[in-house]
Amino acid sequence: MTLVEELPHLLPEWLPQQRWFAAKGRPLRSVAIAASTPLISDGEPLLDHVLLAVEFDDASPVQHYQLLVARCDAPRGELEHVVIGQVDGKIAYDGLWDSRVTEWLLDAIRAGRTVGELRFAAEPEADIASGSPGRVLGVEQSNTSVSWGEKSILKLFRRVAPGVNPDLELHRALRSVGSNEVAALQGAVEGTLDGEPVTLAMLQDFAANSADGWSMALASVRDLLAEADLRADEVGGDFAAEASRLGETIAVLHAELREAVGTGEHDASAQAGSWHERLDAVADQVPALAAYVEPIRAVYDSVAALDLPIPTQRVHGDLHLGQSLRTPKGWLVIDFEGEPSKTIEERVRPDSALRDVAGMLRSFDYAAFHQLSQWEPASVWAEPEHDSQMAWRANEWSARNRSAFCDGYTLRAGADPRDQSALLRAFELDKAVYEVLYETRSRPSWAPIPLASIKRLTGEATRVDR
Repeated sequence: MTLVEELPHLLPEWLPQQRWFAAKGRPLRSVAIAASTPLISDGEPLLDHVLLAVEFDDASPVQHYQLLVARCDAPRGELEHVVIGQVDGKIAYDGLWDSRVTEWLLDAIRAGRTVGELRFAAEPEADIASGSPGRVLGVEQSNTSVSWGEKSILKLFRRVAPGVNPDLELHRALRSVGSNEVAALQGAVEGTLDGEPVTLAMLQDFAANSADGWSMALASVRDLLAEADLRADEVGGDFAAEASRLGETIAVLHAELREAVGTGEHDASAQAGSWHERLDAVADQVPALAAYVEPIRAVYDSVAALDLPIPTQRVHGDLHLGQSLRTPKGWLVIDFEGEPSKTIEERVRPDSALRDVAGMLRSFDYAAFHQLSQWEPASVWAEPEHDSQMAWRANEWSARNRSAFCDGYTLRAGADPRDQSALLRAFELDKAVYEVLYETRSRPSWAPIPLASIKRLTGEATRVDR
């Protein structure tokens, strides 16, 4: 039997065990091979690029995933944890963990090979790593990344959909205007799916000696909560200066996206309508949101009443502290794939730059109250009458860093996002509504964080209206 015949029988058990598989817990109806391309046909390991079509018992849309399936007689010991099973007399495994496979991939991009419908392409004058073995990084959930020393990093998109991935599209656009706010694009792997282009992987400069914004923010909050009598600006781990620099970076990034891709406008009432649709859908599934539905609607309606066009452009779309890296030279922004729940068509649609600003403001709330939950359970600090010193400090940290971020953004944008308070608040609420649904489904213990923010935001709106 061949790879195409044998592999599908192994995958219904193996796929749900992979951290990047997006449909854990859903009964699988079938796993089929949509396309298979031999890459290495002689010697060891054999290597095939495989596109999978996964169907579910609930008749929801088919999901597509990609694998680099390597095969050899006896995998080395460090590969045992990624073994899929026996195929055609050999042991099949996830080839990304094999340095021989990753060496082939890097050479293919550098050489600009085409194999079947797969296209490996390097960007003009890209400085691609050489002489270093590939190493899988263990920090991602939905994709898999391989680094070569401190020079190059490849992100392979495990779940794929027809269309150019916005992460690749926007990195190409930003490279065209010489952006320093993202890691430079070095190359990509592309193919076809259902007759349309599909992005399979992208190669970038590796951000050596960097730390992600989320980890830095958590450390700052932890330092503050550990102090008994110091304010946020007196603690050694104060994050406000970094928050301000990050605001500057996002403002510059937005200007570069306008230059590279252009601008447009969106009707305010239509925007409010999309917010109402999300609110309706989430409220039906999250009873805890019921008390806030009408105050949220009032905020959305205040935007619709503006009767003004909203400037739009391409944006990050899912911006938060975890999408930023602090390097010795400054901040970088990563992962332009957009909000995971949206289709590619929705992710590439121009939007207000305030969506990104709101996403980062939400992230400061998350950092503060996630860390607070390590000291006081959410069941305690989420109570309306609770007013401990710890909760006060978490609120102080969030307010200080939200303000610092907006100050930095204003410095480089020339306009303060807080001047558009009604619109910014509405974007924050829309993001928080999305978060409530996500947390209720995936991390119920985190749900009080967006709910507390919704209470604060709707309360601010009420006080403004008065």
